Amino acid sequence: MQIRTLGSTGPAVSALGLGAMGMSGAYGAADRAESIATVHAALEAGVTLIDTGDFYAMGHNELLLAEALRGRDRDSYRLSVKFGMLRGPGPESGGTDGRPEAVKNFLAYSLTRLGTDHIDIYRPARLDPAVPIEETVGAIKEMIDAGYVRHVGLSEVDAATIRRAHAVHPVADLQIEYSLLSRAVEAEILPTLRELGIGLTAYGVLSRGLISGHWSAGHTAGPGDFRAFNPRFSSGNVEHNLALVEALRRVAEAKGCTVAQLAIAWVAAQDEDIVPLVGARTRERLAEALPAMELNLTTDDLAEIEKAVPQGAARGDRYPSAFMSSLGVGN
Repeated sequence: MQIRTLGSTGPAVSALGLGAMGMSGAYGAADRAESIATVHAALEAGVTLIDTGDFYAMGHNELLLAEALRGRDRDSYRLSVKFGMLRGPGPESGGTDGRPEAVKNFLAYSLTRLGTDHIDIYRPARLDPAVPIEETVGAIKEMIDAGYVRHVGLSEVDAATIRRAHAVHPVADLQIEYSLLSRAVEAEILPTLRELGIGLTAYGVLSRGLISGHWSAGHTAGPGDFRAFNPRFSSGNVEHNLALVEALRRVAEAKGCTVAQLAIAWVAAQDEDIVPLVGARTRERLAEALPAMELNLTTDDLAEIEKAVPQGAARGDRYPSAFMSSLGVGN
């Protein structure tokens, strides 16, 4: 497994990370034993970056990871944890909470659920519009000074917010959606990250399975599957987007790889400071993703990929309209 460093101040991690959200029901029912086996397989393959959120099924994901990581050398992996999203007992969302006292409270619960004495990268999941980012990051800095956190991370914020946060404490990385279908970060955010020496962990590199090569127009999202409400999977949009996938498939076949591998490799090829996160829930999907990091995309390959999926070609927003205002960039 190749190693990449997240920015100028962040940790050295595997060039491919594992996003664990899907193991806690975001895309429908997940098999607990298979999820744990997938985490084990990732670690054995050299994956050292594991991403979670304290609000993924209200702590379920952290407890799952604690079970999967039990007995492992704590220095052999890096935990990236998002916090601040408020939930009710039903499907409703309660906004975000970035107050310093809330930061420390969230952290205390995450440390306990994960069964660890520190978090490697701690990040607000979304910007709290009622709390200056300086106060939120200042609280994380206090936790770094106290030994409970190693690095500051950010998630889904704009370039101006990145600069303000970085002025309080060096930011290791920004986590944000980045894929062939979601390229808004290229205009302003990526140049800002490069200027400041901040890495990027890219989630949604397969657009929640849409460009994995395994989704079809007739497929229906099951109970509890977020994709049932995602505009890119809605009727009228999904057919258009899957046509892009078929164009990408032709490039992949010529390259001798799968669509998923090509899509992951494309993200990784955009910068050495970018680490793609794959949300594999099974060992089969993980095994497919891993060879992507060995793909060498030439200038001609990148040009063919661009022809197949031009920037802005996707149809539909990357989140339902109610959530779009909380994002640092659009599509």
